[in-house]
Amino acid sequence: MATVELRFSALPEHVRTARLVAAAVARRAGVDEAVLDEVRLAVGEACSRAVGLHQNSGVTAPVKVALIEEEKQFSIEVGDEAPHAVPGSDTRAQDGDVEAEEDEMGLAVISGLVDDVEVTTGQDGGLIRMTWPTAPPATALL
Repeated sequence: MATVELRFSALPEHVRTARLVAAAVARRAGVDEAVLDEVRLAVGEACSRAVGLHQNSGVTAPVKVALIEEEKQFSIEVGDEAPHAVPGSDTRAQDGDVEAEEDEMGLAVISGLVDDVEVTTGQDGGLIRMTWPTAPPATALL
């Protein structure tokens, strides 16, 4: 199992780099070429979401991205350290409602692009794990 880890300052200009690295590593891991655009878009959306959460919460910690190559799958984890509202609590102001709607829209876009998505959130941050199947390595013809 190979893992590539990225950490970048929560600035929008770094999202493009994360997208490019994710696509390159996904290609190398054996993700189908037809799906690479979806990988790029999903990573861009997840990283943009994390950047926005960090900026809105005043978090100075870097956004974390892990690209994980496993035997039959490739996963990307995008983590943030912004505090998320605990389900069931209603502590948001009206501005928070707008941010929450944008957050939900971003998650909806990711869910539309990736079949296997897990989202976990808490007071210490959140994590989006996206997984794609990989093709077995092609054998050379003699």
